[in-house]
Amino acid sequence: MTTRSAVSAAVLAGAVASALSSLALAGPLTEADVKAAMDGGKEKCFGVAMKGQNDCAAGPGTTCQGTSTVDYQGNAWKFVDGGTCATMQLPDGRKGSMEPLDRDIPA
Repeated sequence: MTTRSAVSAAVLAGAVASALSSLALAGPLTEADVKAAMDGGKEKCFGVAMKGQNDCAAGPGTTCQGTSTVDYQGNAWKFVDGGTCATMQLPDGRKGSMEPLDRDIPA
């Protein structure tokens, strides 16, 4: 194998691996994923995720992870470090919550 074809094969392999990991991130979290995060000291925090960066529960019309449609969507949660949810500083005086919120819900 020439150096050029070896480099091309490596670039292709990297691109495939990147694409596969993107697909894995886009799918819903499994119960094992949630348990592992919570065992690692994380907690679910509603209303703190930026658009498309929620970990799950983005309300009706969405499928789960990465499907929130507005910043700080109240019914979408993201894992945060344990004990930090309610004290996070968000724009316009918003706060995170351990329970779903009825603010910033898309129409």
